[in-house]
Amino acid sequence: MKLMLGILCGGRSGEHEVSLRSASGIYRALDRERFEPLLVAIDKSGGWHVGKAEALLLDAHDPARIRIDPSAPEVVPLHTAAREGECVLVSPGDLSEQAAIEAFLPIIHGTDGEDGALQGMLQLWGLPYVGADVLGSAVGMDKDVMKRLLTQAGLPVAPFEAFHSLAEARAGFADLASRLGLPLFVKPAALGSSVGVSRVKDRGDYFRALADAFSYGEKVVVEQEIEGREVECSVLGSRYSETYPPKASRAGEIRPRHGFYSYAAKYLDHDGAELIVPADLPPGVEERIQQLSLRAFETLECDGMARVDFFFAEDGRILVNELNTLPGFTPISMYPKLWEASGLSYTDLLTRLVELALERRQRRGALKRDFDLNSP
Repeated sequence: MKLMLGILCGGRSGEHEVSLRSASGIYRALDRERFEPLLVAIDKSGGWHVGKAEALLLDAHDPARIRIDPSAPEVVPLHTAAREGECVLVSPGDLSEQAAIEAFLPIIHGTDGEDGALQGMLQLWGLPYVGADVLGSAVGMDKDVMKRLLTQAGLPVAPFEAFHSLAEARAGFADLASRLGLPLFVKPAALGSSVGVSRVKDRGDYFRALADAFSYGEKVVVEQEIEGREVECSVLGSRYSETYPPKASRAGEIRPRHGFYSYAAKYLDHDGAELIVPADLPPGVEERIQQLSLRAFETLECDGMARVDFFFAEDGRILVNELNTLPGFTPISMYPKLWEASGLSYTDLLTRLVELALERRQRRGALKRDFDLNSP
């Protein structure tokens, strides 16, 4: 019997459209012999909708215009003990059943999708879901906490500073420019896809970048610019799985054609960057990147998948930039491209990810939930 798989997408973050594009690609690529996929799309107002991708998404092939059909009827999730192992989606008016989801593939990038909030909800429902759990998702989303943990584990990262208020950050410009040099990168601490990221060269740029970054979140990270190449590596597996322990893919390089690798270069402009897969690297560098990828993956308690981003500096240093626990799955995304270059097709990659989610559910289901107070 096929597994009813819900592809959770959309959401209320600044990465809404990216999520819809990822979900559209996943929907087309899933193995129909094993899975019955449905999009579970959350609109920008928080409403839930369910349906086939071809009916639910409008302008699916246009990254600037892709959207959820506003006329699609809403549903609400209903999880009860009587339907253990399923999330039933019902019409809010008459509670008629529209779908019963047995597992989820969450692909909601950014706030409330990639930061552990969504994973916590699915975990409370007791349903298998693809990717990192609550802890790994939360740590992987917060660039400040992530970098501190990586540093504590002895992994190399670029110098950075985190600020919790606009006033604090504005007052720190002279010190930052002295310690980190210029240009600097300013970015929201808990967002992805280069949303809210700015490259700044002077005080005026810096103040404008801070205002933009703080409009997306309550904490901002300021990083030193590293001169060199941007290299990425994909990780797949789980340290708890005997069948699929973590494995690193071939490395790939991103060469932005217009400044840094911005949101537009990633998702809107097909000529915004050149993706070189596999990367042409000096002897031993790819192996070192793969080793660091696995160490970073386990240091941050990741599970299932992650894309690890690096700087290969001009002076030969290899620095971990960040990890993405829900990497993009659009037609031009690096995560699936790297696995294709490593011998694992897009369809087989998705199957492996769902298998890892089902394995985790089985392992955790075998754990004790209570204990005997009278036992010795």
